[in-house]
Amino acid sequence: MKKYEAMFIVRPDLKEEDKNAVLKGIKDQVVKHQGTVTQDQVWAERRKLAYDLFPIGGGTRYKEGLYYLVNFDVDPLVVNTLKSAYGLNENILRYIILKIDEKKAA
Repeated sequence: MKKYEAMFIVRPDLKEEDKNAVLKGIKDQVVKHQGTVTQDQVWAERRKLAYDLFPIGGGTRYKEGLYYLVNFDVDPLVVNTLKSAYGLNENILRYIILKIDEKKAA
């Protein structure tokens, strides 16, 4: 198991229960693939974006987004599967998954 950190930008126009469902879905994908979520937090509510983002398939452009930060441990072979799952979620505008270098973290 390797340590990863992921940042998600979620659509800001979602209702509270929809936001919670998206955030739960992000964590559930990790758990579904035998990973563990070590930390999760809302990093910023309705933060202004540097440039407009469009959701998958086009549509409304967004000038703001909800930033969500997740740290998790998972098998490195699963990361591409997670990227595919997150890329198909129309409520996630952008995401990035980074491997945490354990030598520098210590």
